[in-house]
Amino acid sequence: MTLILASKSASRRAMLEAAGVAFESVPADLDERALEASLAGRAPAAIALALAEAKALAVNGGDRAVLGSDSLVVVEGRRFDKPASREEAGEHLRFFSGRVMELHSAAAINHRNAIVWGQSELARLQVRELSGPFIEAYLDAEWPEVGNCVGVFRIEGRGVQLFERIEGDHFTVLGMPLLPVLGALRSLEGVSA
Repeated sequence: MTLILASKSASRRAMLEAAGVAFESVPADLDERALEASLAGRAPAAIALALAEAKALAVNGGDRAVLGSDSLVVVEGRRFDKPASREEAGEHLRFFSGRVMELHSAAAINHRNAIVWGQSELARLQVRELSGPFIEAYLDAEWPEVGNCVGVFRIEGRGVQLFERIEGDHFTVLGMPLLPVLGALRSLEGVSA
């Protein structure tokens, strides 16, 4: 049975492909910002999980399992979304410089129109001191691709140069807690992972 991934994320698709999971990508049609606004005051992990669940439920999978996933970044209590422009990406990077980024990545599985599993994981990334010239050179090389990434980085590319230290699961940093996802898929009857 083929899984449905309710996402257009290249990183999440690559993780599932590398793990040998058969899936079809059907991005969820969801107003994430409106949903986030309705969740104001909740903990970041709960918001990430609620967004993952909403994405999973937004796609009709019939008898197939639907996997939703979301990530959000918090730095010094301030939540960051994907940058809307290169200028905003530069502002984010200047704010992140020298600080600890908390990356919450969550996933949820909808099977037969009900959430049957969900989990949120946390990674802490120590951002090194970033100079103005480094930020501009980084964005010259990585924009517009990092515009689709919360935290303005792709860890599998030049984004690794932003950090001094990373605490947490590699897959969580990539944007989805893959090992727990695979375990959940194995537990679902008829879903091979």
